[in-house]
Amino acid sequence: MNVTMEFERLKLFIDIAHSKSVSRGASENGISQSAASQHLQDLERQLGTELLDRSSRPLEVTGAGKLYLEMCREMLRSRDEFQLALEKLKSEVEGTVRVASIYSVGLSEMSQLEEEFSRRYPQAHLEVEYLRPEKVYEAVVTDRADLGLMSYPESNKDVTVLPWREEEMVVAASPYHPLAGNSEVQPEDLEGMDFVAFDEDLPIRKDIDRFLREHHVHVNVTLHYDNLQMIKEAVAHGKGVSIMPARIMEQEIQQGRLVPIPIARLELYRPVGIVHRKKKRFHRAGQAFLDLLREPPGAWTAVLTET
Repeated sequence: MNVTMEFERLKLFIDIAHSKSVSRGASENGISQSAASQHLQDLERQLGTELLDRSSRPLEVTGAGKLYLEMCREMLRSRDEFQLALEKLKSEVEGTVRVASIYSVGLSEMSQLEEEFSRRYPQAHLEVEYLRPEKVYEAVVTDRADLGLMSYPESNKDVTVLPWREEEMVVAASPYHPLAGNSEVQPEDLEGMDFVAFDEDLPIRKDIDRFLREHHVHVNVTLHYDNLQMIKEAVAHGKGVSIMPARIMEQEIQQGRLVPIPIARLELYRPVGIVHRKKKRFHRAGQAFLDLLREPPGAWTAVLTET
């Protein structure tokens, strides 16, 4: 006998005892009166005692029947509690989400994401590895990472790209640089300036070079690096200006080490996307983190600020 059928029979007896009628109890459970009567006879034979006094009208529950009735109710209550606990367990998000990210997403931002994810899903964890863009792709394709965060992402036969955000690019300068007092910079104001650039093989370098070329601006590249942190340090130490996303300068701006200067007629944004392996099947924790990333800007940071 399966478990479901056994619980159905417990309910049948409760309904018969409550209504004091085999026919009404049978009707409430969608079975025939004869089937209900047969079940009662089999049950009384197994227990070796009568559960219902059939000589009275309406039926009366015997002493043994009352004991059995209480057991039925208790078993159904336990079943309901079990089902609620099981559903809660099934709905809990647990496990580890592996994230590969370019360095410039920012440790502070990832720390906030991790804090909010942990607040919502205390049984789940994030493992974040910071890599160069090509290594982010590699980690996603080889399934060493569930999700990747990177700038200028491109879909291919192995990888799906989900747009995440468009980051405004500004001129970054030391507070002591002649441009630091400007409310904005015309592209031509950069002509001949010492410039701290990204390495030539990076998409962001190609995008900035395109922007300067389209405005017929020539800069003097004094240094170039493969990551934003080194570029920010070089600019802060007066090695030249640079162009970079405004949002990744927040800490240095608060410290008074860098000044962001908007570019007039701005046409320059850095696209940042979420990448994952095509046909990737996310576990609950992975899907939950992906959903968190794609929430409207500020939705979860506001919660962190308030708490």
